[in-house]
Amino acid sequence: MLLWCGNNPIYLSKWLYHHIKRETKLTSTISSNNTNSLAQIRSRLPNLATAERQVADWLLQNPEEVIHSSMAQVAHKCGVSDTTVLRFCRTAGFRGYMDLKLSIARDLASPTQIIHDNITEGDDPPTIAHKVFMSHIQTLYDTLEMLDKDALNQAVDMIIAAKQLFIIGVGTSMPIVQEAYNKFFRLGFNCHAQTDSYLQLMEASLVGPETLVLAISHSGSSTDPVLTLEEARRNGAKAIVITGNAESPLTKLADVTFLAVSHETRAEAIASRIAQMTIVDALYVIVSLYMLQTATQNEDKIWKAILQKTL
Repeated sequence: MLLWCGNNPIYLSKWLYHHIKRETKLTSTISSNNTNSLAQIRSRLPNLATAERQVADWLLQNPEEVIHSSMAQVAHKCGVSDTTVLRFCRTAGFRGYMDLKLSIARDLASPTQIIHDNITEGDDPPTIAHKVFMSHIQTLYDTLEMLDKDALNQAVDMIIAAKQLFIIGVGTSMPIVQEAYNKFFRLGFNCHAQTDSYLQLMEASLVGPETLVLAISHSGSSTDPVLTLEEARRNGAKAIVITGNAESPLTKLADVTFLAVSHETRAEAIASRIAQMTIVDALYVIVSLYMLQTATQNEDKIWKAILQKTL
């Protein structure tokens, strides 16, 4: 049977085609409302064992080949055992190999799937620019696919209910921490965003149940934010975590987790920050609409204040 990935044909066995069709309850197109399986795999990369990582890397480079291959064939191509492939499937959040295979087939049949190529030394500047843009677009698309709607609603309720918003992060996450502070203080929130990790930990020792911690970390395993969030949680604070690692120490401490999924490329850290920033921006816009009168009044006050600095 023939399905299409953009302008590219994908040939599926009759059984696989009808199985996908039955699972998604569609007649001519495959829905993209399901969680993107490739994005899901990328979010688990930091936690995979070496042999499982071999499977993941091969699969991300050859997704179309997976849907035509048996588990034994994939194991042979990756140079691992069948058991390793099965263990990878379960570690990545799938019920088994067939569940993985069906999920990838659904993704490839989606016309919104974006194909990304890695940058090579032979690429000219326009090609490199195109690939960087496409990598960032793919990161945002994958992050949107992983966005849990229930978690989004819960996070918005938590932000609105918070008496104090404590935003933490270190290193490359600090610009996102500062941007989150710059956004939410405009809405009248009692925001704190210490730039020093010692001050973050000290402040965490003084928070309470009415404090909401927004922790931002690509790896989710950096010592400083983990220690700070552990201290805040011991004192009753609630927590929202934005990270690229679905199984990180930070996610285990969170009430709500948002995954900022990025690719294994040269620009990974930059792409991750763009995804983190977009999640923060989405939360800010939603909360602003819930607090529209306050948001409007505060923006007027801020605008009048900064006009004094205009020559």
